[in-house]
Amino acid sequence: MFEFQVQSQCIHTRARVGCFYTPHGVVNTPRFMPVGTAATVKGVSSSQLAETGAEMVLANTFHLHLQPGEDVIAGAGGIHKFMGWDGPVLTDSGGFQVFSLSKLNRVDDRGVIFRSPRDGSEIELTPERAMEIQVSLGADVVMAFDQCPPFPASETDVEEACRRTHHWLDRCSKVLDNSGQALFGIVQGGCFKTLREQSANYISSFDLPGIAIGGVSVGEPVEQIHSIVRYLTPLLPVDRPRYLMGIGSLREIAIAVANGVDLFDCVLPTRLGRHGTALVRGERWNLRNARFRNDHRPLDESCSCLACTNHTRAYLHHLIRSDEILGLTLLSIHNLSHLLRFTNAMGKAIRSGCFAEDFAPWNKHSSASHTW
Repeated sequence: MFEFQVQSQCIHTRARVGCFYTPHGVVNTPRFMPVGTAATVKGVSSSQLAETGAEMVLANTFHLHLQPGEDVIAGAGGIHKFMGWDGPVLTDSGGFQVFSLSKLNRVDDRGVIFRSPRDGSEIELTPERAMEIQVSLGADVVMAFDQCPPFPASETDVEEACRRTHHWLDRCSKVLDNSGQALFGIVQGGCFKTLREQSANYISSFDLPGIAIGGVSVGEPVEQIHSIVRYLTPLLPVDRPRYLMGIGSLREIAIAVANGVDLFDCVLPTRLGRHGTALVRGERWNLRNARFRNDHRPLDESCSCLACTNHTRAYLHHLIRSDEILGLTLLSIHNLSHLLRFTNAMGKAIRSGCFAEDFAPWNKHSSASHTW
């Protein structure tokens, strides 16, 4: 049911093009995956999302458990029908909330007790419960419940988080047998190479359909992210998709692809859109700026998204300055299209043999302009 095929590789880097087959369609890699935490990519409808070129969408187990509840989504026929999206869906396990809501939880080997951010009630999330919720949601890909340590953290604390993550994966895998869903394990280990290697070897031993690199983008310098990815990818199975969690900037994506990563997700494009910022040729443009008031050109002449083909910079500036919801939606659509165009262009460059020339210069900290 789940298969990953590597179709082309760059001879000068580890970059590769692949196809990940799921029950709801094929995901062509390298690929950026929009984040729809609450079964919606904020401000964007499912049909608008499809037009950006998105193929797989993320949702979050913890937040959907709080509202509306997995029973409601199961009653609708699963998350695909509930949100009106017929492509593949990946659900995070709630493990990231162990990190992001650390002031509202307590952790032990059994699992995590959260203090609900909604009403203050106690919620227990164990590996078994996280899997049961994800089965009810009906996602194609489900993530193992893990402990994501903060940055900075001592080697002892990170080692303990790794031990717990490995123990929890063993429990997750037993629950998910015969569910018809693909379980991805998550490699932890912080910035400690020995722990990363131990975690990669342990997670790989489960022979899962895919593996994620977690515990990055939690406050560490970006060069640490690059170092972790460069070190880890040769340790991971070559015939399984590799998913770098929480990365959404062009430079970091390009460097990760050059090192053999296939999938990415980040809230950045829609978060920037909701704050009036557009991604244009790798730059961030604040559309509130007065310089756009009489600029009647498309936002990005090379982009075919809804915002760029139907509206001008002046109109988008007007919407943002007027606090019109449409402006935030249009910028979110554009920003998503921007990242998806970028990953598509990298795939084409890998196939044509020019990835090292057109994109890998980012790996050398170059500010070279790329035509994509």
